[in-house]
Amino acid sequence: MSWQDGWPVLGAGAKVPEELDLPPSRGYIPGIVASDEFSRSRNERDLPLAWQWNHNPDNTLWSLKQRPGFLRLTTGRTDTSFLLARNTLTQRTFGPQCTGITALDVSGMKEGDCAGLALLQAKYGWVGVKAEEGGRRSLVMINADSGKPLEAGRVPLHQKVVYLRADCDFKDRTDKARFYYSLDGKSWTAIGDTLKMAYTLPHFMGYRFGLFSYATKEAGGYADFDYFMISDGQK
Repeated sequence: MSWQDGWPVLGAGAKVPEELDLPPSRGYIPGIVASDEFSRSRNERDLPLAWQWNHNPDNTLWSLKQRPGFLRLTTGRTDTSFLLARNTLTQRTFGPQCTGITALDVSGMKEGDCAGLALLQAKYGWVGVKAEEGGRRSLVMINADSGKPLEAGRVPLHQKVVYLRADCDFKDRTDKARFYYSLDGKSWTAIGDTLKMAYTLPHFMGYRFGLFSYATKEAGGYADFDYFMISDGQK
């Protein structure tokens, strides 16, 4: 591109070349997406620009300081849907493959709370924990690729920390995702079914990884996320 008479002109001789001599790709670009252990020095910003909120956040209800080394999401109201949850913290997905992993401590969740790792779009999917009556907790996978959120998998949870993973495959327009959980952070088990990812205009930004926590019965519970690790999905 060059400037001529104050206007940008692309290409050579006012013609854009069909091919460009560019260096080979080095994979996903640090800074656009980034892993995060949620540990901050005094001079570091709370959230780097790789992160974006799904709605304008309520800054009184998220913190990296209440439990140092963790992202704490506290519920401030009740919601009927994951899409209405306010303080969902997101990063973009990327192709041809990508994987997001988080560790979730559910100790502070109240009955009716849902928290976990999502792939955010109108036809979303998520894996996470539902806090239920009598102190019970369940690992669930929710699939909304039909246009309605359906519970596609459920496993009882008997510990306070669980590891969650979402794998995206965009190769050759495959556009499918699978969700997994682990009880030790090493051995992974698939849960639910395949999310058929579809680009829709109500959520025009495409699919995004999301860390979320919302209440369905009573505000004031919280979920603690120890880290978020992102990779290009290559084994």
